[in-house]
Amino acid sequence: MNGSRTASLSVFSNTFIVILKLIVGFLTGSVAVISEAIHSALDLVASLIAFISVRISSRAADRGHPYGHGKVENISGTIETLLIFVAGLWIIYECVQKLAHPSPVELPHLGIIVMFIGAAINFVVSMKVKRAAAETHSVAMKSNALHLLTDVYTSLGVGISLFLAALTGWTILDPLIGIVLACYIMWEAYKLMKESFPPLIDAQLSEAEEEQILQAIALYETKYIEIHDFRTRRSGPEEYIDFHLVLPSKMDIETAHQLCDNIETAIKRIFNRAQILIHVEPEHEQKHAGIHIASKINKERP
Repeated sequence: MNGSRTASLSVFSNTFIVILKLIVGFLTGSVAVISEAIHSALDLVASLIAFISVRISSRAADRGHPYGHGKVENISGTIETLLIFVAGLWIIYECVQKLAHPSPVELPHLGIIVMFIGAAINFVVSMKVKRAAAETHSVAMKSNALHLLTDVYTSLGVGISLFLAALTGWTILDPLIGIVLACYIMWEAYKLMKESFPPLIDAQLSEAEEEQILQAIALYETKYIEIHDFRTRRSGPEEYIDFHLVLPSKMDIETAHQLCDNIETAIKRIFNRAQILIHVEPEHEQKHAGIHIASKINKERP
């Protein structure tokens, strides 16, 4: 299943779940169920954003966007996290109001059934979205999969709290569980923000990812002298990598070109959508302290 079809599946499933939870939330009067409906509504918004951003980011580079449209996914991921954070604050406010003015939950069994149905549907869809995200390296779909999975956990939590409330008569469990869920949702939003926002300001890849790239380059360390000005960044599902490669001054152009092709192939075995730019320099033009990968692979880079 391609990215666009998977994203549309999450839109349809979330629409059904939101309607179901809202109806049951108002019927039962449970602030936890209503909070879950709001959480699922945000998942629906996130799914819509992911659906649109995946379609836009998959467009090929054009005259106006020579580096492609990948950052649309990072923008959408950032918007999604802000929406989740605001919703978490709203849920906490409603739960505090319920603690100040407690009321019993009506038809708790109906709420329990709906929570478990919602959890089951979202678990299946989240696994499909997660697989598609891994295949396409889509930040937006990865965020969407995580949204759906958090919905599974929170739905199960609400279902269990309603069961305990019905069993014990402790109506205070309803708003307390709602507050716990809101805090959990906001924590997930914070983690998503750390992943989606940095590429917007061209932050480098993680140390582990850069290490993998340098290891791939090091496969050909006997063919070159050193590298320097090594830089990386991410834009949506694509990685951008560039560096200067210092070669023996007597190496001919054809051999140098083949070496660069081999290095690019090695890197793309790890990051298959990477955009790689290698600037070749002859040995006598070397002006920088480069990276001798064999001896400095784990040390500070220029």
